[in-house]
Amino acid sequence: MTSTPLSVLDLSPVPAGRTVGEALRNTIDLARRAEQFGYRRYWLAEHHFAPGVASAVPAVLIGQVAAATSHIRVGSGATQLGHQTALAVVEQFGTLDALYPGRIDLGLGRSGQRRAEAARELAGGPSPAATEARIVDGLYIPPPFSFAKLLTSPRAALHAALLHQPGARPPDFADQVGDLLALLRGDYRDADGLDAHAVPGEGADVQVWLLGSSGGESARLAGALGLPFAANYHVSPATVLDAVAAYRAAFRPSATLAQPYVVVSADVVVAPDDATARRLAAPYGLWVRSIRSGAGAIEFPSPEQAAAHHWTQEDRDLVADRVDTQFVGSPETVAGKLRTLRDATSADELLVTTITHAHADRVSSYELLAKEWHG
Repeated sequence: MTSTPLSVLDLSPVPAGRTVGEALRNTIDLARRAEQFGYRRYWLAEHHFAPGVASAVPAVLIGQVAAATSHIRVGSGATQLGHQTALAVVEQFGTLDALYPGRIDLGLGRSGQRRAEAARELAGGPSPAATEARIVDGLYIPPPFSFAKLLTSPRAALHAALLHQPGARPPDFADQVGDLLALLRGDYRDADGLDAHAVPGEGADVQVWLLGSSGGESARLAGALGLPFAANYHVSPATVLDAVAAYRAAFRPSATLAQPYVVVSADVVVAPDDATARRLAAPYGLWVRSIRSGAGAIEFPSPEQAAAHHWTQEDRDLVADRVDTQFVGSPETVAGKLRTLRDATSADELLVTTITHAHADRVSSYELLAKEWHG
């Protein structure tokens, strides 16, 4: 029996041969089941231009999930703040809190700011030092993967143009977070001292989180503001320890938290036995390849479709860090790996994301894990 809470991160994946409507209805069903299984919170991701991901507007889905459940916390993992104004986000989540008080989490992520950093990296600016794969307290830490080429591709530029108003540039992330928190508190003032009040939004009982994949601005800002922080082992496993360390080093107690609180994500597939789990997880590499090649997440393949794909060494290198850090196996196998992740990062909570082609297999994975984890 393990007391560390488990939570869910859902991308509303679209399986090959299925529709967006089916994917969204699967999300509602999985949320109901996750509540029954004892998961603490249910977060919806924000992804755009991905044929295989239906979770593009977290605030809309959060309302649907909250309406279909009774007590599980529901939130965004993460709302990309660079695509919206602080006021728009506060009004959205203030509305959700008014309808489902005390149950709403607002996870915030950076978006457009990362593209600017990637451009500087390609232009010769600072970039992550190359490191060898290593084991830290039993946890596999792969070599870092650079997102610079992906984030500065012509397709990424097109997507950025469609996500922003013409001529708009994402403002400073820390400034946006500061504005958002002030609007929630009700003490927003501009440079001239004029006040503004968000209705709905002001006074909302919304739990604000920052999400980050490295030891950069998000981790440091979360610590400095005394907010809870979510570190992405499933997105950037090479830098998860840096992210957690930077957050804890920067942490200052606040009205929200007296001490740091960290949730760490993991990509997981659980089945009754290791062999079955490996078969269900086989399409994952092909799905990650579609993302990292710049095409956007494809509809999630079936195991049979994955088996028919011819892998080149270039393909394998492109996805190795993600495939090698996916936790796949029986309940006992995966629970053991999650305990290692928890202990290596000193996580207070674990955020589990699972994608399989068949919805029933995804539900079963969460159920099997919960039973093993909680005893």
